[in-house]
Amino acid sequence: MTLPVVAEIVRSGFVEGHHYGSVVALAADGAVDWSVGDVHAPVLPRSSNKPVQALGMVRLGLDLPPDLLALACASHSGEPFHLDGVRRILASAGLEESALQTQADYPLDDVERDAVLRAGGGRTSLHMNCSGKHAAMLATCVLRGWDTATYLAVDHPLQVAIRATFEELTGEPAQVAVDGCGAPLLSTSLVGLATAFRRIALGLDGSDRPDGASARIATAIRQHPEMVSGTRRDERALLTAIPGAIGKAGAESCYVVALPDGRAFALKTDDGAARVRPVVMAAALVRTGVDREAGVDGEAVRRTGLAPLLGGGRQVGEIRAVI
Repeated sequence: MTLPVVAEIVRSGFVEGHHYGSVVALAADGAVDWSVGDVHAPVLPRSSNKPVQALGMVRLGLDLPPDLLALACASHSGEPFHLDGVRRILASAGLEESALQTQADYPLDDVERDAVLRAGGGRTSLHMNCSGKHAAMLATCVLRGWDTATYLAVDHPLQVAIRATFEELTGEPAQVAVDGCGAPLLSTSLVGLATAFRRIALGLDGSDRPDGASARIATAIRQHPEMVSGTRRDERALLTAIPGAIGKAGAESCYVVALPDGRAFALKTDDGAARVRPVVMAAALVRTGVDREAGVDGEAVRRTGLAPLLGGGRQVGEIRAVI
């Protein structure tokens, strides 16, 4: 299937390129309200899966305070409070940073990366943006008495349980790949991803019955959006602008947002360009009228979708959504 254009790259009035992709919007009852492209084909949502993975861990007994539970759902920026949070999760399980099997990396945030370099530092497993998820996985293994050295193996009881939760919440069977951090990566369609986040936002399980674990994940993200991403990130700005929203961005231009009434939005662009991800999500929310609803900071929502193109240091164009 040839995917449709979801955004145009416009420079000096000239359309110099396009982003192709798919977007789905679910109504409050979980039915598809509208869609663009192929929203039923399996995709790899990358880090957009993290809140569902964290749900699997909570169901296994992981009991973290809301800020650290939000960090378990995070692709964090590597800010000091993120690093401190990862250390706290590990310490709660009696573990050292050496237990992390995230590859050494610099902070995801440019400001934090530059600070590390100015201080003469280098890449570490702690700075890697998935270290909160990995720390939570390790803490869950300690809690259950499972081997921590093999926690990333597909057949490890931790990963088997996470997959079961993921398939329950999405309502779809998952193919298993390997994510950038080395952890198992589960596939689903955009409809499945949006459905999972809808259920978490409403505090439901895969049968749409009340589920305390789902409600805990949603509460953690709502209370600590800065933990899920970072203080300078567009995801935090969007969640702050829409009261009660939860969401998670992922690599390869994946993004999912769910509102407290059960509406949910998921997208992926085919080229994986990070720059277009917030542009298309903001446009999807505007198309549904979320920016005009009571209590929503509509200007802030729309601002997350601005992607100016520069020429000579001044704006001469933009990436413009066309959904």
